[in-house]
Amino acid sequence: MKQTVIDILIYLFEHYIDDDIELDADRDELKSELRDAGFEAGQVAKAFEWLQELAVTRDHADDFPTPAQTSFRIFTVEEQRKLDAECRGFLHFLSQSAVLDSARRELVIDRVLALESDEIDIAQLKWIILMVLFNQPGQEQAFVWMEDLVMDDLYGNLH
Repeated sequence: MKQTVIDILIYLFEHYIDDDIELDADRDELKSELRDAGFEAGQVAKAFEWLQELAVTRDHADDFPTPAQTSFRIFTVEEQRKLDAECRGFLHFLSQSAVLDSARRELVIDRVLALESDEIDIAQLKWIILMVLFNQPGQEQAFVWMEDLVMDDLYGNLH
């Protein structure tokens, strides 16, 4: 099975989220560990580029204009190809639930488009959203809510 950038990102997030690792400082060590885990060097490099671009866009998230309350998001053809109706509906739900504001939604869409995958499924989208929220100051409550959702999907709801 060919590993994709999203697989590497999920692996990184699952295994290193609690370790307080500095990606820039520990980059070579992490790349080596990822290759040892069976990931291809080229895909690992692309995953680190994706994370670097996420860090750069984080600093400009609030530059997006705030839409009017009566406005709604229209997806481009390319966005519709990558995000099926279920994914687009989920993004809409998160926006309506105030888990994602318009700027964070646009960051999620930007990061989805940056992936080479033809389509992103709902499980992958949830991970991308989690990564975006983790990287956003002031979004801790939304991150915790999304983390619970992802972990419930991953391990089953134990309630």
